[in-house]
Amino acid sequence: MEWLTDPFQVSFVARALWAGLLVSATCALAGTWVVLRGMAFLGDAMSHGMLPGVALASLLGGSLFAGGALSAVVMALGVTAVTRWSRLSQDTGIGLLFVWMLSLGVIIVSYSPSFAVDLTGFLFGDVLAVRPRDLAVLGGAAVCAAAVSLLGHRAFVALAFDPRKAATLGLRPRLAHAAMLGLVTLAVVASFHVVGTLLVFGLLIAPPAAMALWARGIPAIMLGAAVLGSAATFTGLLASWHLGTAAGATVAAIAVALFFLSALAAGLRDCRPARAEQPSTPDAPDRAPKKEQEFTP
Repeated sequence: MEWLTDPFQVSFVARALWAGLLVSATCALAGTWVVLRGMAFLGDAMSHGMLPGVALASLLGGSLFAGGALSAVVMALGVTAVTRWSRLSQDTGIGLLFVWMLSLGVIIVSYSPSFAVDLTGFLFGDVLAVRPRDLAVLGGAAVCAAAVSLLGHRAFVALAFDPRKAATLGLRPRLAHAAMLGLVTLAVVASFHVVGTLLVFGLLIAPPAAMALWARGIPAIMLGAAVLGSAATFTGLLASWHLGTAAGATVAAIAVALFFLSALAAGLRDCRPARAEQPSTPDAPDRAPKKEQEFTP
């Protein structure tokens, strides 16, 4: 069993594991709402929209985490403003802000010939370089995500399934939508240290989507997604150690592979032939109608 435990005896691998576990919890909370509301494009745009802040922070010698967070907040506020103050759909606003923020980031990167930021780490993650103070930041992000999810749960459920009912119940859907955007922003900013911005969907989307095929309640999806994300982190770091592959990319690939396994198993479950029943009368139907799967918030 030494091959299973030896990698995590090394301090930087152990820190990477803890970072992955914290990010998995944060992404499970935010990713569940992304999956239920169909906000995957927003999450993708948010992750790429961090580039201007990261590039500017690197040029000025500041914190890449703070720069990325500020840029993601600007992106979220911009999407909200375009959607609210114009007749454009949210997808259009997201697409416009996505291109604008990405273009601005490329301009900043190309501004100085001596620009030396490690874009590979930004795009694909550098989980093995996580420092102890980064763990404190990720822990704070997980606690904050849990608090927002708990306080806004009722409004988020109404917003995800019936926005008009949310307004009728006085749950302030616009404020709930803004809070949900903040939760997604928090998860994306926390994740780029582990899997990078290009692979952030590996932990944000895949585990909740895999659990949504089986769980009947939102808390069950969140809990199961956290478990799947943690399993992907552990297995990915272990495989990366023994195979010499990129750690963040391996974690993301395993998370997506778990989704496909879950989807395959769900497909086999749904395709099982029903038992043939002899009709009691000639007018009886050949098979009983399938019972719809119940879903409880």
